[in-house]
Amino acid sequence: THALFGLGFKKLGVVIIDEEHKFGVKQKEKIKELYHNVHLLSMSATPIPRSLNLALSQIKTFSEILTPPTKRQGVRTFVKSYDEKIIKEAILREIRRGGQIFFVHNRIASIESKKRELEQILPTLKILTLHSKISATITEKEMIKFENKEYDLLLSTSIIESGIHIPNVNTIIIDGADNFGIADLHQMRGRVGRSKRQGFCYFLVKDKSKLTDQAKKRLIALEANSYLGSGSVLAYHDLEI
Repeated sequence: THALFGLGFKKLGVVIIDEEHKFGVKQKEKIKELYHNVHLLSMSATPIPRSLNLALSQIKTFSEILTPPTKRQGVRTFVKSYDEKIIKEAILREIRRGGQIFFVHNRIASIESKKRELEQILPTLKILTLHSKISATITEKEMIKFENKEYDLLLSTSIIESGIHIPNVNTIIIDGADNFGIADLHQMRGRVGRSKRQGFCYFLVKDKSKLTDQAKKRLIALEANSYLGSGSVLAYHDLEI
């Protein structure tokens, strides 16, 4: 995390930044200042346009890992206008095959009313709600319960974007998908389909016909590039947009 920026090292040889799209220009400049003459490796499933631009103009060297884990399948992706029928169908299909669901709603203020809405659609659904205002201790306890299948669905903000590996969760529904960037959406989609099971991803928008041109391009790129290893293609689209 950003906590590393405050540290001093006696003899630093290499710096590895995972999820490099999470760091802004200022933080990257800070890393340069802190660590002179150090090997630097930045990693990301979808490099942000600035990093990709540096790689394409050969300021940075660039390499790709293209071999997916064995038996891993691409995540089937759909862009849909918000519809309770679609939500109900997606949740029930996952529960029928013994799986669990991520539902991303990125506003803490309205997350509880979203929970009530989901309970009205499916009254028997066991829902866990998590967001950044819930303490780390509670979050950890509840996540362990979720992993042990005590809940069917995790309703959360985009905090699940990275570092979450629960192979039993193979459907993700992202509410208000037009408010996210390509890298964020691709990262969230990467939370499902992490075992040999087929993963499903639903990008929900309020009204497909009222999307801005940029949002439309982003979502079309994500829907069309859902195969394994499509991160670099998405990053090119991101750079173009």
